[in-house]
Amino acid sequence: MRQILLPPGWSAPKGYSNGVCVDAGRMIFVAGMVGWDAEQNFRSDDFVEQFRQALANAAAVLAEGGAGPEHVVRLNLYALDRREYLARRTELGHAYREVMGRNYPPMTFLEVKGLAEERARIEIEVTAVLPAS
Repeated sequence: MRQILLPPGWSAPKGYSNGVCVDAGRMIFVAGMVGWDAEQNFRSDDFVEQFRQALANAAAVLAEGGAGPEHVVRLNLYALDRREYLARRTELGHAYREVMGRNYPPMTFLEVKGLAEERARIEIEVTAVLPAS
């Protein structure tokens, strides 16, 4: 069971939730997802395309563990350019929904000076929880 946590009087967050309570089962932690393909080749330097690919990569790892985007309970985004992130939020939202559906876990966005992979524009990490069986 999943419960969105929103204290009384708080405005609803835009495109994510502040907190989620989940009946814990098996947990899956995915990190280091950048916008390259399965062979570790970047097919695009476009910010939104790299975001879409990083999400698809995370979804593939989740699937390997028996989970899907609906099981994600936390998502952290690390990007090189805060302004580009803000300017392209609509496109990012479309890409997010294409891969992750309408699951909006708590998210954190951080602008960083650099990422381990030189061509990477964005990196994500997710935490997923499968329901207790």
